[in-house]
Amino acid sequence: MKKETRQKLIKSHSPSEEFVGQAEDAFRSKILSNQQETEEDIVLNISLRPKRFSDFIGQKDVIDNLKICIAAAKQRSEPLEHVIFSGPPGLGKTSLAHIIAHEMGTKVTATSGPAITRAGDLIGILTNLEKGDILFIDEIHRLSRVVEEFLYPAMEGFQIDFVIDKGPYAKTIKFNLKPFTLVAATTRIGLLSGPMRSRFGMFYHLDFYSVDDLARIIKNSAKTLGLNIEQDAAEEIARRARGTPRIANRLLRRVRDYAQVLKIEKIDLASTKKTLDDLGTDKAGFDDLDRRVLKLILSTYGGGPVGVDSLAASLNEEVDTIVDTVEPYLLKTGYLKRTSRGRLATKLAFDHFGLKYNSEKQEDLFKE
Repeated sequence: MKKETRQKLIKSHSPSEEFVGQAEDAFRSKILSNQQETEEDIVLNISLRPKRFSDFIGQKDVIDNLKICIAAAKQRSEPLEHVIFSGPPGLGKTSLAHIIAHEMGTKVTATSGPAITRAGDLIGILTNLEKGDILFIDEIHRLSRVVEEFLYPAMEGFQIDFVIDKGPYAKTIKFNLKPFTLVAATTRIGLLSGPMRSRFGMFYHLDFYSVDDLARIIKNSAKTLGLNIEQDAAEEIARRARGTPRIANRLLRRVRDYAQVLKIEKIDLASTKKTLDDLGTDKAGFDDLDRRVLKLILSTYGGGPVGVDSLAASLNEEVDTIVDTVEPYLLKTGYLKRTSRGRLATKLAFDHFGLKYNSEKQEDLFKE
């Protein structure tokens, strides 16, 4: 932000420059130094989730198909078929599971793949489900193979066989379950086994949101939070939100903090840009990890190709973090390519950091 613009912003929104300086210092130290979600953020995330299909913005094809399937199931007085949602984190998979339960008039029991470590852990959950209830398993691809195979008969015949004791004293106890619907979510659909995938009746992939849809989500969230935000400010947050509603709502809360400290009654474009710049979220929506990944590929490996294991080792990050969190957005927006030889930075990535793009080198890589 230019110095003149910043001075105008300070004069128009604060009683004194001394107060502004103290407020900005407090904002940076308490907010910007820790971008991890707090308990308050988690509670706010839940409160900002849509409760019904009419409140859900985006993913029109998915919503239209779900409405038809739910209406048909209700007409037949049958539970909904098992559903699986795939896609990057933060796109609404958990919200859709709760919406399905609301539209079906049933309750939802939520758990996650890593939380179910033994087959016995699943018995209590399954036997407590009533007819038509929703069992939501997040990150289902992280279920252990033993638990996964234990789930097969429960999904198909609504029965589970549990073996107690060992050797000649082994006995099988059969539990009859009430018909239920398993709604699963995964960020890595390719890691699901074939038998597990075949037991789902409906498959839906959630894609990144458009700027317009994100701006509408931000406006609705701002209304829920009691904030007054200008349209161009909402669009600025939407452009930097990586196509993800969860990130959009997180950035909105940080902008709200900045406006509260500086006593800004109506969030405008200038204050929004200032906050997002301080947060390290640039105009392309890149955060610090995105920039580190791209800079490493561009500077150390000359634009690539480079394997994801090498990237993770160089950055001291987990491979799953790069594959699940960083790559989907960079691939979708065209800053990164995934080839058989590794990850390759595109011309957009070179241009973003003001580096010269060697077109001959990149073309030779594809000829080899």
